[in-house]
Amino acid sequence: MKLDKVIAVRTNKTVYRDGHLAIKVFDSDYSKADVLNEALNQARVEETALNVPRLHEVCTVGGKWAIVSDFIPGKTLARLMEENPDRRDEYMDLFVDLQLKMHAQTCPLLGKLKDKMNRKIDETGLDATTRYELDSELHARLQGMPNHKKLCHGDFDPKNIILRDDGEAFILDWSHATQGNASADAARTYLLFWLAGDIDGAESYLHLFCKKSDTARQYVQKWIPIVAASQSVKGRAEEREFLLHWVNVVDYE
Repeated sequence: MKLDKVIAVRTNKTVYRDGHLAIKVFDSDYSKADVLNEALNQARVEETALNVPRLHEVCTVGGKWAIVSDFIPGKTLARLMEENPDRRDEYMDLFVDLQLKMHAQTCPLLGKLKDKMNRKIDETGLDATTRYELDSELHARLQGMPNHKKLCHGDFDPKNIILRDDGEAFILDWSHATQGNASADAARTYLLFWLAGDIDGAESYLHLFCKKSDTARQYVQKWIPIVAASQSVKGRAEEREFLLHWVNVVDYE
């Protein structure tokens, strides 16, 4: 296994290409449980009708955990949007269609989105006053949301979509996959556009998602503070500050 061609560098992990394989190598202090859970998620999603890189093995490389999958040749949707701004609407249309196709799948053995969010809200580390004011509101809102069993990615972003030269699209990085409410997944994607500084993209995405899925915009917006709270426990300090801004907007409309 050769690790001399880096194709991506992410927080706590580096992805290499070795011929037809992609090797994702995690930092030495990365949780073994999280690595194994990501591999298990990917294996389970492979059983759906989606295009997903096939998992080959989980191993250690130089004392570090690694996940070995198919290498998918092509460009990310994020890169294509950047290189072809005149085709951005076309790519956004494809992006939303892929997400809706994913939400049409079921994957019964995945963890439940609501359970994960409840845990994450308790881990936000907010000060006592803020916790007192918001925790009960967020937990109550979460419990009041309908229970769905749709396949949710949890990090559905143009950077995680590879478009091959033949036009086939593949969805990468299933580490946050759960089964739950599609509108929560959409709220997460909306926040990802904001985090990237693409406000116009966020609004364009949300408009298109709601139109294609026949979902009220206000319903997706009700998920935003919940999703922001659950995501604020990780990431860089500036991302945490941004997400906590959305957490405080519990009556966002």
